[in-house]
Amino acid sequence: MTFSKNKNDIKVLLLEGVHESALQTFQRSGYTNVEQVSSALTGDALTKKLQTANIVGIRSSTQLTEAVLKQSKSLFAVGCFCIGTNQVNKEAAALYGIPVFNAPYSNTRSVAELVIAQMILLMRGIPEKNAKAHRGEWQKSATYSYEVRGKALGIIGYGHIGSQVSVLAESLGLKVIFYDVENKLPLGNANPVFSLSELLAQSDIVSLHVPETASTKNMMHQKTFAQMKDHSVFINASRGTVVDIDALVEVLQQGKLLGAAVDVFPIEPKSNADEFISPLIQFDNVLLTPHVGGSTVEAQKNIGQEVAEKIVKYSDNGSTVSAVNFPEASLPLLHEGACRILHVHHNQPGMMRLINRIFSELEINIVGQYLQTNNDIGYVVMDIESTHDKARTLLQQLRTIEGTIRVRVLF
Repeated sequence: MTFSKNKNDIKVLLLEGVHESALQTFQRSGYTNVEQVSSALTGDALTKKLQTANIVGIRSSTQLTEAVLKQSKSLFAVGCFCIGTNQVNKEAAALYGIPVFNAPYSNTRSVAELVIAQMILLMRGIPEKNAKAHRGEWQKSATYSYEVRGKALGIIGYGHIGSQVSVLAESLGLKVIFYDVENKLPLGNANPVFSLSELLAQSDIVSLHVPETASTKNMMHQKTFAQMKDHSVFINASRGTVVDIDALVEVLQQGKLLGAAVDVFPIEPKSNADEFISPLIQFDNVLLTPHVGGSTVEAQKNIGQEVAEKIVKYSDNGSTVSAVNFPEASLPLLHEGACRILHVHHNQPGMMRLINRIFSELEINIVGQYLQTNNDIGYVVMDIESTHDKARTLLQQLRTIEGTIRVRVLF
């Protein structure tokens, strides 16, 4: 049961060096109580910080588990300043009435550009030549050194990043094919294929752009790597769990692949101070990058602004558009003189009847009502004409309804 606070009293915690554009967005919107931490937090340090935070912003390292969220009594919004949200237990967050926001598209161009750069370097054998030059070896040769023009690029996952890689690659003269579990409209002259094995058999370069799901875990394994063309190139800038690293090591040892580029790993260091350990470090023909596909100044600036704006909109008026774990409600501005009740509840029969009964008994006029649900929770927003005292009584009674998760009022 929460009354809206003065914006200066709402505590925002930004971890992992979230871009300055997020701070600027919060401050521009009237939120001045913003704390910035340059690293991820774990254990007691994280729990202690979240005991008083109302809003938290993280990137990919901080883990918001159910246990952590359960102890974060003041928290009402989470911002993932990145594409992925696997570092948050989204189901638990929803059941504690906490929407989770992210920036699914803001670093699309940055990732696509890295993939294009990697495929050009790998097709020319540059990583190996560079590594040997650093050791004093001079490997001047055109053997297994190719232009990308005219080669076949196979894109696995034709979403926002995969399709942008497709457009950039085609402008360089590559022939693009793609495989996706859903029907996707091809851009340019790209052509869909109807099986993963078909794509692997035809591609000189294979680039992965799939989400982390149960069906994509280790989708590239010993048998699928065996289906790739000899002296082809493999790139993964999607999720670390989609590749069986041991199987990739095996095909590299066999010399089947011309080279590989990996930006994401099943287990990654928590900070820059921790050691990076991988069996892939033995190969000169493998480009290893520390999960920097979206780490450009432009991408981080866009992400900081986008996620902060979504959180501000939710904090100010309750809108949950693009929340990844919450019913999406696009709400108008709150009229002056009115107040807005935000009621999050388990999605079960009879909830609206019980809610409306309380309004009727207190003789509170509802001037606007918005309801959205998903399988687990319901989110009803009601604009009312009421005094603070009457709103306080209303909140107390709404909170007693069995199935209520969180009630908040905005003035």
